[in-house]
Amino acid sequence: MTTERSDLIISKLKPFDVELADVNGSPGYYIPKEKVIEASGVLKNELGFNSLVDAVGVDRFTKKDRFEMIYNLVSIEHNERIFLKVRLDTRKPSMPSLSQIWESANWYEREAFDMVGIVFEDHPDLRRMYMPENFEYHPLRKDFPLMGIPESIPLPNK
Repeated sequence: MTTERSDLIISKLKPFDVELADVNGSPGYYIPKEKVIEASGVLKNELGFNSLVDAVGVDRFTKKDRFEMIYNLVSIEHNERIFLKVRLDTRKPSMPSLSQIWESANWYEREAFDMVGIVFEDHPDLRRMYMPENFEYHPLRKDFPLMGIPESIPLPNK
């Protein structure tokens, strides 16, 4: 990414209280969850990041801002990749769904809901993907027991 293009992205995101981050050599931008919808619109419509190729929910297992969503965005026109990052509350992780901006966010957010327990407001179909609907736990949280929770899910006989 050229310095000129990087400066343009930073200037467009500045009104959203962006915080810069490095993601293995690619630019990352922390956006407050209250401003993520508007900032995502700018990234897609004004800066050409029209493809969301991946999104993951992360449990940092810290006291403050324990959870995080990371969206991997690509601009095919400019041949660029950036990461949009959102820190989430430790007790009740939630944020607006970005599926209204990028349709591909739908499945990634469902997976983060199922496995990490992040709730996506205004998501078109927020339900579990892998675990049963009545399962109370989230297996990718750091406090989930390695051997699972006994008797929580009926397992097939050997």
